[in-house]
Amino acid sequence: MRQLILASALSLCAFAVQAFEVEDDRVFGTGTGAEIAVLSTTDTEIFAPLIEAFLTRNPNLRLRYVVASSQEVYRAIRDEGAAFDLVISSAMDLQMKLANDGFAAGYESDAVAALPNWARWRDRLFGFALEPVVLLASRRAMAGLDMPRTRRDLIDLLRANPGRFNGRIATYDPHVSGAGYLFATQDARQTDAFWRLAEVMGRLNAQLYCCSGAMIDDLESGKLAMAYNVVGSYALTRLPDAPDIEVIEPEDFTVALLRTAFVPKGAVQGALGGALLDFMLGPQGRALIDGVADLPPLDQTALAPHLRPIRLDPGLLVYLDQIKRRNFLGEWDAAMTQP
Repeated sequence: MRQLILASALSLCAFAVQAFEVEDDRVFGTGTGAEIAVLSTTDTEIFAPLIEAFLTRNPNLRLRYVVASSQEVYRAIRDEGAAFDLVISSAMDLQMKLANDGFAAGYESDAVAALPNWARWRDRLFGFALEPVVLLASRRAMAGLDMPRTRRDLIDLLRANPGRFNGRIATYDPHVSGAGYLFATQDARQTDAFWRLAEVMGRLNAQLYCCSGAMIDDLESGKLAMAYNVVGSYALTRLPDAPDIEVIEPEDFTVALLRTAFVPKGAVQGALGGALLDFMLGPQGRALIDGVADLPPLDQTALAPHLRPIRLDPGLLVYLDQIKRRNFLGEWDAAMTQP
């Protein structure tokens, strides 16, 4: 009895330690062998076909797929030492920070060696999907107006039609979304027009969101007219059921993020986590990623001229400096509270 009570207490302590916020937690497969644990920011519905194909090849395995926000993924690995075998996130800067600070194990394979240099960092962090960050517009809300094709077009459109767009344009809240903070800082590095756009959105009482899915929901419902800096894959997977939404890749430039993955140091099933990564990078995995999420390939020669991939390099860490982050968010807050 004493052993049972002790075991229960230890279990409760372990649960309390794993305190990061989880959005979804599912187990795939019925195999009696090992269980691979994956922590990811990618919605389960998007990743499920790839998981099922991997388990078809490995029917003796099970796979636990846990979804959390990019900030929570970062916290789970850095602060809580959560036990996972593969970590996937769209927040490249936070992933780079974890890898640079020693939380990623070295991993080598033919699949990762074949990646372009800009899509991998040493033998620690690897890109597996390239996603444009886009502007979404409701065709109903835009009736009688031309769709903007550049940021300058968007600024002019919003300034000329404040009544139509007041309270009906959205973007990420960089205070709560790691991906949103990354997109905002990358925009600011590319063009001064970003701050002019932020000021215009602030005057129009822009709505701030934690995630792309929520913005798309409100676009579909008619609550929003536009959403800026949305992860393209989420929009593309919803298009068949959302004919009112138009996806726009700005022609001045379109930031393209890499969804990245790494095997955590100390992973219980690190070899199997690496095997899943290799599958994601292999022909069948890439075909599924392309087919389900409509993502451009990790091939520099195949990129459209307006796409600007965010490189996997230590430059991603610049805006994670606490002083730079505080200053950037201070400017953002000032822009969002324009009179």
